Amino acid sequence: MGVEFTVVSIGALSSNPFWSDGPGVRTAHATSTLVRDGERLILVDPSLPAAALEARLFERTGLKPGGITDVFCTTLRPTHRRGIEAFENARWTCDEAELLAYRRHLEMMNESADRLDSEVESALSADIKTMGRFDPAPEKFTPAVHLYPLRGPSVGSAGLLLAGPVRTVVVAGDAALTADHVLAGRVWSGSTDADAAIESLTDLIEIADVIVCGHDNYMLSPTYWMR
Repeated sequence: MGVEFTVVSIGALSSNPFWSDGPGVRTAHATSTLVRDGERLILVDPSLPAAALEARLFERTGLKPGGITDVFCTTLRPTHRRGIEAFENARWTCDEAELLAYRRHLEMMNESADRLDSEVESALSADIKTMGRFDPAPEKFTPAVHLYPLRGPSVGSAGLLLAGPVRTVVVAGDAALTADHVLAGRVWSGSTDADAAIESLTDLIEIADVIVCGHDNYMLSPTYWMR
Protein backbone atom coordinates (compact mmCIF):
# COMPACT_ATOMS: atom_id res chain seq x y z
CA MET A 1 0.00 0.00 0.00
CA GLY A 2 1.13 3.55 -0.72
CA VAL A 3 1.00 6.61 1.48
CA GLU A 4 -2.41 7.18 3.13
CA PHE A 5 -4.02 9.75 5.37
CA THR A 6 -6.87 9.71 7.88
CA VAL A 7 -8.48 12.79 9.39
CA VAL A 8 -8.50 12.01 13.11
CA SER A 9 -10.32 15.14 14.24
CA ILE A 10 -11.89 17.88 12.13
CA GLY A 11 -10.90 21.34 13.35
CA ALA A 12 -12.99 24.45 13.89
CA LEU A 13 -12.50 28.21 13.99
CA SER A 14 -13.33 30.28 17.05
CA SER A 15 -15.15 32.61 14.67
CA ASN A 16 -15.96 31.74 11.07
CA PRO A 17 -16.28 34.80 8.80
CA PHE A 18 -18.46 32.86 6.35
CA TRP A 19 -21.05 32.15 9.05
CA SER A 20 -21.50 35.72 10.31
CA ASP A 21 -20.13 34.68 13.68
CA GLY A 22 -19.34 37.06 16.48
CA PRO A 23 -15.86 36.88 17.99
CA GLY A 24 -14.88 33.81 19.99
CA VAL A 25 -18.14 31.87 19.78
CA ARG A 26 -16.42 28.45 20.01
CA THR A 27 -13.11 26.93 21.06
CA ALA A 28 -10.71 26.86 18.13
CA HIS A 29 -8.88 23.65 17.34
CA ALA A 30 -6.90 22.50 14.33
CA THR A 31 -7.56 19.46 12.18
CA SER A 32 -5.46 16.49 13.31
CA THR A 33 -4.42 14.09 10.57
CA LEU A 34 -2.64 10.74 10.61
CA VAL A 35 -0.27 10.08 7.71
CA ARG A 36 0.81 6.46 7.16
CA ASP A 37 3.62 5.35 4.93
CA GLY A 38 4.89 1.86 5.71
CA GLU A 39 5.98 1.78 9.33
CA ARG A 40 6.06 5.58 9.58
CA LEU A 41 3.00 6.94 11.41
CA ILE A 42 2.97 10.74 11.45
CA LEU A 43 0.37 12.68 13.42
CA VAL A 44 -0.07 16.22 12.14
CA ASP A 45 -1.24 18.96 14.55
CA PRO A 46 -2.25 17.23 17.83
CA SER A 47 -4.71 19.99 18.65
CA LEU A 48 -7.32 18.49 20.98
CA PRO A 49 -6.54 18.05 24.69
CA ALA A 50 -4.56 14.85 25.23
CA ALA A 51 -7.37 12.68 26.62
CA ALA A 52 -9.80 13.67 23.87
CA LEU A 53 -7.19 13.20 21.17
CA GLU A 54 -6.18 9.76 22.47
CA ALA A 55 -9.83 8.67 22.34
CA ARG A 56 -10.35 10.09 18.84
CA LEU A 57 -7.13 8.52 17.56
CA PHE A 58 -8.25 5.09 18.76
CA GLU A 59 -11.76 5.56 17.34
CA ARG A 60 -10.51 6.64 13.92
CA THR A 61 -7.39 4.51 13.48
CA GLY A 62 -7.25 1.81 16.17
CA LEU A 63 -3.93 3.26 17.33
CA LYS A 64 -2.75 4.45 20.71
CA PRO A 65 -0.24 7.26 21.25
CA GLY A 66 2.66 4.86 21.69
CA GLY A 67 2.23 3.70 18.10
CA ILE A 68 2.89 7.14 16.62
CA THR A 69 6.44 7.53 15.32
CA ASP A 70 6.38 11.26 14.52
CA VAL A 71 4.39 14.35 15.43
CA PHE A 72 4.54 17.19 12.91
CA CYS A 73 3.16 20.66 13.65
CA THR A 74 2.29 22.88 10.71
CA THR A 75 2.81 25.85 13.03
CA LEU A 76 3.90 26.18 16.66
CA ARG A 77 0.87 28.21 17.67
CA PRO A 78 -0.41 26.57 20.87
CA THR A 79 -3.79 25.76 19.30
CA HIS A 80 -2.06 23.27 17.01
CA ARG A 81 -0.25 21.32 19.75
CA ARG A 82 -2.48 21.13 22.84
CA GLY A 83 -2.30 17.34 23.07
CA ILE A 84 1.33 16.83 22.09
CA GLU A 85 2.42 15.60 25.53
CA ALA A 86 0.46 12.39 24.93
CA PHE A 87 3.03 11.42 22.27
CA GLU A 88 6.13 11.32 24.43
CA ASN A 89 7.66 8.41 22.48
CA ALA A 90 7.35 10.13 19.09
CA ARG A 91 9.78 12.50 17.46
CA TRP A 92 8.35 16.06 17.48
CA THR A 93 9.10 18.20 14.42
CA CYS A 94 8.14 21.39 12.61
CA ASP A 95 9.68 23.50 9.87
CA GLU A 96 13.11 24.82 10.95
CA ALA A 97 12.20 28.46 10.24
CA GLU A 98 9.13 28.13 12.46
CA LEU A 99 11.15 26.55 15.25
CA LEU A 100 13.88 29.22 15.17
CA ALA A 101 11.34 32.06 15.08
CA TYR A 102 9.32 30.66 17.97
CA ARG A 103 12.40 30.02 20.07
CA ARG A 104 13.52 33.63 19.49
CA HIS A 105 10.06 34.80 20.54
CA LEU A 106 10.32 32.83 23.77
CA GLU A 107 13.84 34.10 24.43
CA MET A 108 12.65 37.69 24.11
CA MET A 109 9.79 37.02 26.50
CA ASN A 110 12.14 35.31 28.92
CA GLU A 111 14.43 38.35 28.97
CA SER A 112 11.52 40.36 30.34
CA ALA A 113 10.37 37.61 32.73
CA ASP A 114 10.87 39.88 35.73
CA ARG A 115 7.91 41.89 34.47
CA LEU A 116 5.65 38.85 34.07
CA ASP A 117 3.23 37.55 36.68
CA SER A 118 3.88 34.08 38.12
CA GLU A 119 1.24 32.33 36.01
CA VAL A 120 2.59 33.71 32.74
CA GLU A 121 6.16 32.98 33.83
CA SER A 122 5.23 29.37 34.60
CA ALA A 123 3.56 28.98 31.19
CA LEU A 124 6.63 30.49 29.52
CA SER A 125 8.95 28.03 31.28
CA ALA A 126 6.75 25.12 30.17
CA ASP A 127 6.76 26.37 26.58
CA ILE A 128 10.55 26.71 26.56
CA LYS A 129 10.83 23.13 27.81
CA THR A 130 8.42 21.94 25.09
CA MET A 131 10.45 23.67 22.37
CA GLY A 132 13.49 21.74 23.57
CA ARG A 133 11.77 18.54 22.43
CA PHE A 134 11.30 19.73 18.84
CA ASP A 135 13.63 18.95 15.94
CA PRO A 136 13.63 20.61 12.53
CA ALA A 137 11.54 18.51 10.17
CA PRO A 138 13.42 16.63 7.45
CA GLU A 139 12.81 17.53 3.83
CA LYS A 140 11.44 14.00 3.41
CA PHE A 141 9.93 11.85 6.14
CA THR A 142 9.68 9.01 3.63
CA PRO A 143 10.12 8.88 -0.17
CA ALA A 144 6.42 9.80 -0.48
CA VAL A 145 6.03 12.28 2.41
CA HIS A 146 7.68 15.65 1.81
CA LEU A 147 7.92 18.82 3.90
CA TYR A 148 6.03 21.53 2.02
CA PRO A 149 6.69 25.16 3.07
CA LEU A 150 3.54 27.29 3.08
CA ARG A 151 4.72 30.67 4.31
CA GLY A 152 2.44 33.48 5.38
CA PRO A 153 0.12 32.25 8.12
CA SER A 154 3.23 32.22 10.34
CA VAL A 155 6.93 32.78 9.73
CA GLY A 156 7.70 29.12 9.09
CA SER A 157 4.31 27.55 8.49
CA ALA A 158 4.53 24.38 6.44
CA GLY A 159 2.50 21.33 5.50
CA LEU A 160 3.15 17.82 4.31
CA LEU A 161 2.90 16.80 0.66
CA LEU A 162 1.90 13.19 0.14
CA ALA A 163 3.01 12.02 -3.30
CA GLY A 164 0.74 9.05 -3.97
CA PRO A 165 0.65 7.00 -7.18
CA VAL A 166 -2.60 8.56 -8.42
CA ARG A 167 -3.07 11.75 -6.39
CA THR A 168 -1.16 14.44 -4.55
CA VAL A 169 -2.43 15.33 -1.09
CA VAL A 170 -1.30 18.35 0.93
CA VAL A 171 -1.97 18.53 4.65
CA ALA A 172 -2.00 22.31 4.62
CA GLY A 173 -2.51 23.68 8.12
CA ASP A 174 -3.48 27.35 8.25
CA ALA A 175 -2.48 27.94 4.62
CA ALA A 176 -5.92 26.52 3.74
CA LEU A 177 -8.05 27.45 6.71
CA THR A 178 -11.40 25.99 5.63
CA ALA A 179 -13.00 24.82 2.39
CA ASP A 180 -14.87 28.13 2.19
CA HIS A 181 -11.59 30.04 2.48
CA VAL A 182 -10.01 27.97 -0.30
CA LEU A 183 -12.96 28.36 -2.67
CA ALA A 184 -13.05 32.12 -2.03
CA GLY A 185 -9.27 32.48 -2.37
CA ARG A 186 -9.20 33.96 1.12
CA VAL A 187 -6.42 33.61 3.70
CA TRP A 188 -6.47 33.80 7.47
CA SER A 189 -6.93 37.35 8.73
CA GLY A 190 -4.33 36.72 11.43
CA SER A 191 -1.58 35.78 8.98
CA THR A 192 1.90 37.11 9.71
CA ASP A 193 2.35 37.99 6.02
CA ALA A 194 -0.90 38.18 4.04
CA ASP A 195 0.83 38.47 0.65
CA ALA A 196 2.95 35.38 1.30
CA ALA A 197 -0.15 33.55 2.53
CA ILE A 198 -1.97 34.31 -0.73
CA GLU A 199 1.02 33.03 -2.72
CA SER A 200 1.06 29.84 -0.65
CA LEU A 201 -2.67 29.26 -1.13
CA THR A 202 -2.37 29.83 -4.89
CA ASP A 203 0.54 27.39 -5.12
CA LEU A 204 -1.30 24.86 -2.99
CA ILE A 205 -4.40 24.95 -5.18
CA GLU A 206 -2.28 24.40 -8.29
CA ILE A 207 -0.27 21.45 -7.02
CA ALA A 208 -2.68 19.50 -4.79
CA ASP A 209 -5.43 17.14 -5.88
CA VAL A 210 -6.68 16.88 -2.29
CA ILE A 211 -6.26 19.54 0.41
CA VAL A 212 -6.56 18.78 4.12
CA CYS A 213 -7.64 22.11 5.58
CA GLY A 214 -6.24 23.45 8.83
CA HIS A 215 -9.61 23.92 10.54
CA ASP A 216 -11.96 21.87 8.37
CA ASN A 217 -12.24 18.51 6.61
CA TYR A 218 -10.35 17.57 3.46
CA MET A 219 -11.54 18.70 0.02
CA LEU A 220 -10.76 18.35 -3.66
CA SER A 221 -8.66 21.21 -4.99
CA PRO A 222 -10.74 23.76 -6.97
CA THR A 223 -8.54 22.97 -9.99
CA TYR A 224 -8.89 19.18 -9.71
CA TRP A 225 -11.47 18.77 -12.48
CA MET A 226 -9.45 20.99 -14.83
CA ARG A 227 -6.54 18.55 -14.97
